[in-house]
Amino acid sequence: MLRSPSRYVRGWITAALVGSVLVGCGSATEPASEKAAAPGPKTDVNVEPIKATRELTDTGGVKVSLKKEPERIVCLFALCDDILTELGIVPTATNSALLTHPDFLGEEKAKEVDIIPGGFIAPEVEAILSHKPDLVIGLEDTHGKLAPALKDATTFWAMQPETWEDSVGYLRDAAALTGRTAEGEKAEKAFRTKLAEAEKAPSDKTALIIYGSDENFGVATPETDVGASLFPKLADYPWKSRGVEGSYSLEEILARDVDVLFVETLSFGEADGKLSEKLAKNPLWGKIPAVKNGDVHEVNSEVWAKGRGTRSLGIILDEATAALR
Repeated sequence: MLRSPSRYVRGWITAALVGSVLVGCGSATEPASEKAAAPGPKTDVNVEPIKATRELTDTGGVKVSLKKEPERIVCLFALCDDILTELGIVPTATNSALLTHPDFLGEEKAKEVDIIPGGFIAPEVEAILSHKPDLVIGLEDTHGKLAPALKDATTFWAMQPETWEDSVGYLRDAAALTGRTAEGEKAEKAFRTKLAEAEKAPSDKTALIIYGSDENFGVATPETDVGASLFPKLADYPWKSRGVEGSYSLEEILARDVDVLFVETLSFGEADGKLSEKLAKNPLWGKIPAVKNGDVHEVNSEVWAKGRGTRSLGIILDEATAALR
């Protein structure tokens, strides 16, 4: 069976796979009985004005205070890069590859942004501070441990997004703190408008997002994945988190008659093939309707699994709605 990581572990699959949170075994789970997640209320396209400030309590309840408008910002996870791009700011340094995507900076311009050594899990504090940042933005459950080391040298802002609404909230908070209020309002308006348009004609197809590097893949659920939190508005998405101990088996996926599959291949070091190609070795894989009908879509994991911000989510909406037609 296939273990489904918690919402925080799902927030960064590297930790899950390296820590062997995703463990495969031969037996199937009990048949799933969950109904598709409710789409929720229609998306409001109205955007409240954003007021510039140097101090606020963010969308997650964390207090953030700055002495001045930040000019040098270091990003320790991709949501930060996404937000800054939406606001027209280039980070001083990052440890994400998101900026190389053509809808962000692109490969050539992204080369001008320094990379923090140590990777996502263990970014080097000395390297972070060498950039003399006014603000460092990281993921709370992964980078919260860095707070003591950064405390006296810079401001550390720990985010913890769980839904698309959280991502919008963090965008607004960052716009207020950086003084990019007009840019923040424009980005929020564009995303809300795109989501509202997409939900006007939801697909009756059953969709699924899976992620991983081999047969020990995971299932993205609206409770554990920001991108997946959009899907109840777009299609039939009957996948709910079962926690670290829960799982979905290929047998269950087959039983749900999945019409469209989105696959996030996550590799460590040199890429060694697509996840969908590896799963093709399993005889059950070929029986899934989406596979039979050629509706398996390998997507950019930097955007789909890691981006989490309004620009990444806009790309997901474009690609998902096109595939679900």
